[in-house]
Amino acid sequence: MSVSLSSNGLALNLPKGRDFRRSLSLHFMDGQKIQVNPLTYAIPFHLNLLKRCKFSGDGLNLITASTTATAESTKEQAFRGKNPKDINVLVVGSTGYIGNFVVKELVNRGFNVIAAARQRSGIKGKYGKEETLKQLNGANVCFSDVTHLDTLDSSLEKLGISIDVVISCLASRTGGVKDSWRIDYAATKNSLVAGRNHGASHFVLLSAICVQKPLLEFQRAKLKFEAELMREAEEDDKFTYSIVRPTAFFKSLGGQVELVKDGKPYVMFGDGKLCACKPISEPDLASFIADCVLSEDKMNKVLPIGGPGKALTPLEQGEILFRLLGKEPKFLKVPIEIMDFAIGVLDFLVKVFPSLEDAAEFGRIGRYYAAESMLVLDPETREYSAEKTPNYGKDTLEEFFERVIREGMAGQELGEQTIF
Repeated sequence: MSVSLSSNGLALNLPKGRDFRRSLSLHFMDGQKIQVNPLTYAIPFHLNLLKRCKFSGDGLNLITASTTATAESTKEQAFRGKNPKDINVLVVGSTGYIGNFVVKELVNRGFNVIAAARQRSGIKGKYGKEETLKQLNGANVCFSDVTHLDTLDSSLEKLGISIDVVISCLASRTGGVKDSWRIDYAATKNSLVAGRNHGASHFVLLSAICVQKPLLEFQRAKLKFEAELMREAEEDDKFTYSIVRPTAFFKSLGGQVELVKDGKPYVMFGDGKLCACKPISEPDLASFIADCVLSEDKMNKVLPIGGPGKALTPLEQGEILFRLLGKEPKFLKVPIEIMDFAIGVLDFLVKVFPSLEDAAEFGRIGRYYAAESMLVLDPETREYSAEKTPNYGKDTLEEFFERVIREGMAGQELGEQTIF
C-alpha cells in the first residue's frame, strides 16, 4: 500500500506482510528518500538517512509522591553502614545497554553485584550463557526471567542471600503498546516485589525525562510504576527509592556521523531548534546511578539528570559535527507536518487493521522526539528549561563525535531501539 501527497511530494510506503510495522519511508520530489529513526525512552530524535533500520497493560493503583526519608528510616537501612563489598545489589536489565555500564561501575566500586539475566540475552537473544558471563564479568550472574515473578523470586531464593538494593535498568526494546506494559511496568514491578521479598530496602529506577509530558504508552507505563514505587516508600518508612530520569544518551545522537562523513546532509526537523537536550555519556549515567545506592541526598527523590555543558539543539549538534569533519555545513530541513501526515495515515489504518497498533505508536514516538526537548519541564511555565536540568559527569558530545569519526559506531548499535 502507498499513499502520496503531491503538494510536498511525500509518499508513505507501507509494505505488506509481517514487517509492515517496521518500515516507513519518506520520499521527496527531488528523489531523496529518508528513513525516520526516532529512538525510545529517554533518548531524543535523530534520523538515519538513506539507510534502512529495524525497530525490531496490566495495572495497580496510581499514587502520589512521598516526602524525603526520615532520619529514623535511614537509620533502619543497615546496609548504608556497610562496606560496599558487603552490600548486595541486584541489577535487573543488566545486559541492556545502560545496565551493562551500571554493572561495571558497581563492580569497580566494590559492591557485591547480582546481575539478573535471561538464559539468552541481548537483542533477539543473540548471546548465550558464556557470552553473558563474560559481558557481566565481576558480577554474580543469576539467570532468570523478570517477566515472571515466581521464576525471579525462586531464582533469588536459590542464591541464599538477602538483597539490600535493587537497581532496575529495564526498558521495552520496542516501545510498542503491549511490550511497554510488559516490561516498563510489569517486569519492573516484579523486580520490586521479588527484591522486597528478599530484604531490599532501597530501589533505584532508571526512568526517562520524557515522562514529564506523557503522550506515549511507554511513558504511561513508566509513570504508573514510578507512582507505585513512591507509594511503597509512603507505606514503609524503612524503604526508600531514587528515580533517575536522564536526558539523551550519546549513542542516540551518533546515527548521522557516518552519513555526514560521506558527504550527506545533516537531517533535522523544522529549523533544527524544536528539541534540545543535555546529552550524557553512558559511563557518566552509570556513575550517577551508582551514586544513588548510598547517597542519602538522593533518597526518595525524582532525579532528572543531563551531561555537562549547555543544552544542544539538533542544529547545534550538526554544526559541531561539520566543524569536526572540516566540512561546510549542509542541512536537510524536514517539515514536522510530514510526521503528522504519516501518523494520521497509520491511525486510520489501525481502525481497519488493529494489528497495526504498534506501527501507529511508533509513529507517535517519532513525532514526540522530533518536537519535544529532553530537558526539565518547568511546572510553572510549562516550558522546557535548560537551566533547571542538572549537569553531571565529564564526557562531552563533541568528544563522542570525535571518537565515532575515528572508530565508527561499533558497540553503539541501537538494534531494536530503532524505529522504521
